[in-house]
Amino acid sequence: MEIRSILNENFFKIKDEDTQDTFYGCHQAWYTTKWQRLAGCGPTVVSNIMHYLNCKRSDSGTTNLPLTKSEALSLMEEVYQYVTPTLRGIPTTKLLYDDVLDYAKVRALTMTLEILDVPKKRELRPLFRHLIAFLDKALSKDTPIAFLNLDNGAEKRLDSWHWVTIISLEYAADENTAIIRILDEGMIKKVDLALWFETTKLGGGFVSIEVD
Repeated sequence: MEIRSILNENFFKIKDEDTQDTFYGCHQAWYTTKWQRLAGCGPTVVSNIMHYLNCKRSDSGTTNLPLTKSEALSLMEEVYQYVTPTLRGIPTTKLLYDDVLDYAKVRALTMTLEILDVPKKRELRPLFRHLIAFLDKALSKDTPIAFLNLDNGAEKRLDSWHWVTIISLEYAADENTAIIRILDEGMIKKVDLALWFETTKLGGGFVSIEVD
């Protein structure tokens, strides 16, 4: 099996100052309004990725870790101002892409973003090995990936119409099977990517975000 992963999962550790509970990655349930909690998965994922990339860029990135829950929520609220769900959430990779670029301009960041879509029509979908290559390339650069799942198919560990953060990929040499580890709801979960790819009815997409 081939394995690709971000280099430091500990960057994602978040500690609740009140309960002392530890989470991995932000949780959209922490948002303060009902609509944010319902539709805020996109900005939550972008918050995860931006925090990780900021830690990578900072010479002292590990000195103030783990992040506190209040610090994480402050970042989530900042990102939400630019990565803002529509009435249908953020249902396309292009919409997330454009919003992240708006956020980058305000923060004076130079970013490189890449998209790989898995369309609803099966005849338009990329080969599974091309998806693996896309994820492998990003993770090899120590870059988490935003994953939009519009329909989870037979993979019950995913929620439909939902964004999550990919932090690792394990795939067979024949590139027919693959497992990803994701951040969702403040936890690390395992997902059968091949099962999703073969059974999703609506598809989804992937966005890699790299700060230059």
